[in-house]
Amino acid sequence: MKALRILGLVALLALSPVAVMAGSVNINTADAETLADSLDGIGPVKARAIVEYREANGEFGSVEDLLEVSGIGAGTVEAVRDRVMTGESE
Repeated sequence: MKALRILGLVALLALSPVAVMAGSVNINTADAETLADSLDGIGPVKARAIVEYREANGEFGSVEDLLEVSGIGAGTVEAVRDRVMTGESE
């Protein structure tokens, strides 16, 4: 039983970095690969569109600014709202 608890603790500790990495993604600094890998509903095409829009128009001021990116609608914004940020600490 003790070995099982220790194994459970080890598994929990091993997954902790994944939970931290699964936190917020800064849409003003993340590359397309990071966006696609980290955000549900954002695949490689939408991720590239986000980066291209940012490069052409400057940083996003809010999550809602993603609506300006071709191919991204309100449903996608709502799906990623809790996973993205535009500043260093939101």
